[in-house]
Amino acid sequence: ALLVDVGSDTILYEKDIHAELDIASTTKIMSALLIFEAIDRGDLRMDQSITATASALKGLPEDGSTADIVAGETLTVEQLLYCMLVISANETCNILGETLCGSVDAFVERMNQRAQELGCKNTHFANTTGLTQSGHYSSAWDIYLITREAMKHDDFMTIVNTKAYTVPATNMTEKERELHSTNALISNWRMTGYLYSGAQGIKTGTTDAAGHCLVSSAIRGSRTLISVVLGCEEVKTEKGGTRVESFTETARLFDWGFDNFSARTVLEENELICEVPVALSNEVATVAVHPAYAAEAVLPKDLELDQLQRTVDCVESVNAPVTTGDKLGTITISYDGTDYVTVPLLAVADVSASRFLSLRHAIGEFFSQRSARIAVLALVVLVAALVLWFRFYGRNRRYGKPGSKQYRHRSYHGRRH
Repeated sequence: ALLVDVGSDTILYEKDIHAELDIASTTKIMSALLIFEAIDRGDLRMDQSITATASALKGLPEDGSTADIVAGETLTVEQLLYCMLVISANETCNILGETLCGSVDAFVERMNQRAQELGCKNTHFANTTGLTQSGHYSSAWDIYLITREAMKHDDFMTIVNTKAYTVPATNMTEKERELHSTNALISNWRMTGYLYSGAQGIKTGTTDAAGHCLVSSAIRGSRTLISVVLGCEEVKTEKGGTRVESFTETARLFDWGFDNFSARTVLEENELICEVPVALSNEVATVAVHPAYAAEAVLPKDLELDQLQRTVDCVESVNAPVTTGDKLGTITISYDGTDYVTVPLLAVADVSASRFLSLRHAIGEFFSQRSARIAVLALVVLVAALVLWFRFYGRNRRYGKPGSKQYRHRSYHGRRH
């Protein structure tokens, strides 16, 4: 089980969230995500007509969730998505996957690739539908990562929150198809007693191996929660009825999350957190830093703000010039080992640099480099060598060596008249 506050991405409750389990038709969240991403890229259109092939329908069990689509029948991408997400029709996943990737196997390969891209570490898909198969599993946390990405698509949220949808007659049918949601939190058409105010979809899943699974979101006020429950049971009640615990446990999680947690401001933007020493300036010795923005955290309602721990991580010092808004560190708000928010710390003012101090620092920095010291030493040696060369060899060339003919005096014969 997993309960997450969407706005802050805060885990409010977790239980075995990385366990690899059968996940039934919650698989279809990934299948749908790939289709919506293809639509965004322009590879598919919502109004595009697709004809079901025999290969897409091959191997699907007769007693599985279905919209009774047959080979040769034509529906639009939008209609197929409603069949997939409202009544969990298995064949629609294969039909859309085959259309997008050329084959069902290629689509499954893409599902696994996308799972890795989203950071899923305990997921492997063996089919598009979630039917029980060796090597097909995921975890509550990975399903959350996939769902969070799918929720970015408005059409996805519209479809998963649809209680009923009508598919018009097609080239192979004379009657309309009436679709009713499998999610009892938003629709009481299939079973009653589970409606939850503010619930927003998302996807049910049930097999003998997986039990009853449900991924759902709910809105109350300005807050949105996402819940994932896997492996729930259907139990008999004292009155002889049954209780599907995927719905009741999800509702309990939502109530607990909304009732016991609230979003509170833990940092104000105008707070002066600390001062950072400034070098190379004659103006000031330090510059103050403040949070880049006011920050909220979803906290237990019984937690006092003064119980929160603040961890400041700033640079030991900074060289001028400093510009207002320069990032000089971070501050993390935490409690009992849980980090709630980490916010950059920014300089509150400009600090100009001293030209003399900056020049002296630059010279010092230059000569502190080993390569620079070697280069200067080599230059000194070269200059010394040149001086010696000119002093001795150059003078000898100009005047000649003592005792040479160049030093012999010639007789003066007088000027000719």
